[in-house]
Amino acid sequence: MMDRFIDTIEWLAAAFVGIVAVDIFVSVLLRYFFAVSIPDSYDFGKLLLGILIFWGIAATSYRGGHITVDLVWSAVGPRGKRLIDIFATLVLLFVVTVQTVMLFDKVRLTYHDNVLTYDLRIPTWPFALVAWLGDVSAVLLIAIRTWRLVFYPLSMTEPHAEKALD
Repeated sequence: MMDRFIDTIEWLAAAFVGIVAVDIFVSVLLRYFFAVSIPDSYDFGKLLLGILIFWGIAATSYRGGHITVDLVWSAVGPRGKRLIDIFATLVLLFVVTVQTVMLFDKVRLTYHDNVLTYDLRIPTWPFALVAWLGDVSAVLLIAIRTWRLVFYPLSMTEPHAEKALD
């Protein structure tokens, strides 16, 4: 059940990558070949990129696929590696939780200030809300990662690392 939830969040992040790619491709194609631009193309691109970033944080945070520096981690034993992983994940959980609280304030202000796109006058708060939901998903996934690192550390090892342990 939990793995299905994690996979769904990762698929949503991948879908947003596709949406941003299609938006950019169609915008460039129309502009280059037909000298036509999509109304609010810049606004949509900017808003979709924001959504992509926050859902990307959710997708990479659980798997640990973000950029890391493993100099100290690689020099310590298995217990030290586990402690470093738990500490780093707890710091990440704190930072992303604070970020999520602050982003909700941005969603609220965008809604109350009735911020609209330039051409079509579409409210921008739903885009901010979807980005915030990505941040909420990141907090949930980091919390799950922390739980698993503390109580089920073998479930967080890479498949090739599990074979090495056997």
